[in-house]
Amino acid sequence: MKISLNTKILDKNEQAAKQNREFLAGRKLDCLNLISSPGSGKTTILARTVADLKGKLRIGVIEGDIKTDHDSQRIRAAGAAAIQIETEGACHLSAQQVGWALNQLPTADLDIVFVENVGNLVCPSAFDLGESGRVVVLSIPEGDDKPAKYPGTFAQCDVVLINKIDLLVHLAFNLDRVLTDIHTLNPQAKVLQISAATGQGMQLWYDWLLNRRKKA
Repeated sequence: MKISLNTKILDKNEQAAKQNREFLAGRKLDCLNLISSPGSGKTTILARTVADLKGKLRIGVIEGDIKTDHDSQRIRAAGAAAIQIETEGACHLSAQQVGWALNQLPTADLDIVFVENVGNLVCPSAFDLGESGRVVVLSIPEGDDKPAKYPGTFAQCDVVLINKIDLLVHLAFNLDRVLTDIHTLNPQAKVLQISAATGQGMQLWYDWLLNRRKKA
C-alpha cells in the first residue's frame, strides 16, 4: 500500500493537534485560530483587542509569519505575551509549531490564546492546530467573492469578522451577497461587521469573546 507524503504530514499534524487540545483542555484555556488573506487586519484587530480588554481577559498570542517578528512586537506593545513563529516560506502554521509556542507562553496566567496564522485562505484551513475555535477575517478591500471562492475556510469557522467596514461606502463590495454566501455555507457562524482602525463594531467582538469565556 502506498501512503502519500501529504498523508504522512497530515497524520503527524493530527497527532500534535490532539496533544495541543489536551494541553489546552487541561488548563481550561481557550484557543482561537485566526485565518485570513494578507492585509486583512488580523494584527490590528488583536492589538486593539488586547488593549481594550486589559483587565477583563488575559490574552496570549502566537504569531505566524513567513519572516520577521513585526507583528509580535506590536502585540507585546499592546500589552500581551506573544511568541513569534517564522515559517521560512511555509504557507501555514503546523500543530507542532503551535505546541512549541504554547510551552513558551505563560499559559497558567492566561484565559485565551490567539493564533494569528500565516496570511492565506487556503492552507491554514486544512491543518488542525488543536484550537477550540476558528475566526475568519474578511476585509472590505479584498472583494465580496471570497466566501464563494474559499468555501471550505468559511464553512469551518465559528465567527467571521468583516473588517474595515468603514470603507464600505468607498468600495464596490456587495455586503448582502457576502452575508448570504456565508450563511449558506455555515448557518451557525456568527458574522460581525467591524473596523479595528476606528473601533466601529469592536464591542460586538468583545462581547462574543467574553460570553464565550463565561460559557467555558
